[in-house]
Formats: sequence, structure tokens, C-alpha cells
Amino acid sequence: MEELGLKKEDLTPMDSSFWGIILGKASLPLGHITLTVQFGTAKHFRIDYINFLIANFNTGYHAILSRLALAKFMVMPYYTYLVLKMSTEQGVLSLRANLNAAYNYENEIFTLAEATDISIRM
Repeated sequence: MEELGLKKEDLTPMDSSFWGIILGKASLPLGHITLTVQFGTAKHFRIDYINFLIANFNTGYHAILSRLALAKFMVMPYYTYLVLKMSTEQGVLSLRANLNAAYNYENEIFTLAEATDISIRM
């Protein structure tokens, strides 16, 4: 949050939890906030508002876009190639992931999952 210049006071409180981020554990968000999100470059972009749930847990991800957010941007995900495609006024916008970074994040996630599994069994 600090990197975005946000403080805990900027969040709207929440009392509902969500599941599926860390195996077997519920996560209680610190709150939620609606931010303007732009995909693309200054000449070829798509911009809209997305509501983010802010949680404090260790994963390799910085943000997880919900199905609702993907639908809002009419995104077509191509998971095999780590590409998201969406339509803009200027044509189709393709967002490509950094394969090396994705591989490193996956390794980090497996390490965290293994550590969590070991701690649950103890």
C-alpha cells in the first residue's frame, strides 16, 4: 500500500472474509478501495475503475483480478501464453507477462504453500 501512497485510513472497512488464496485458510481483508486502472500505453490504452480488496498475506502475487474485473474490461485470457487481450477504441490491446518473473513467482508460491502445509501439520 505504501508504494501507492495509500494509508489504512483510505480503505473502507470490511467484515467478510474470502477463501482460496492460501490453502485451507480464510483471509480477512484490511478493507477495500476503488482505484482507477489503466492497461496499456499512453497511445493505446483502456482505463476504468476497479474495486480492490486489500489483504495482508504473503504470496507471489501483487494483485489478483477477479472475474468481475476481467468481465468489466472484456478480457480474453490466454493462460498458456500468459497474455490478456482486451478491446480498446484503438483496436486490440495485448498484455504479455514476463515469463521469467512468472516462473520465479510460481516457485515462491510453491515454497510458501509447502511451508504453510508443514506448519498446519505440526
